[in-house]
Amino acid sequence: MRLNDATPADWDRVRKQHPAIEKTGLEAWMKAAHDEDADLWEDEEEDMVGAPKHYNSGNIECIEAIEESMSSVAFKGYLKGNCMKYLWRYDYKGKQVEDLQKAQWYLSKLTQVVVFENEDNS
Repeated sequence: MRLNDATPADWDRVRKQHPAIEKTGLEAWMKAAHDEDADLWEDEEEDMVGAPKHYNSGNIECIEAIEESMSSVAFKGYLKGNCMKYLWRYDYKGKQVEDLQKAQWYLSKLTQVVVFENEDNS
């Protein structure tokens, strides 16, 4: 069921099954939840190169939407430009390895696109 398709009766049922947390108990609940899952919080590190969370929301990844919005030539130019951008500035932002990995990611994506196009043309 989609969120927009929910009826008032559906919302009432959900409210009964999952009552709201009182504001006074919210802080205690958050602390208990955090303490209970402390190991999970510490071990979970975001992949800032291959899958940064801010590029993955909804049903489609940002890079896929960008690719769909451009011609093949334009998309390859976009990928090449991002490679150059990260190589250009890797020594100036204080995240040398991360920026080099990002440049490598864009180069790998560009390589995949070119290989795929060459296979189609053979």
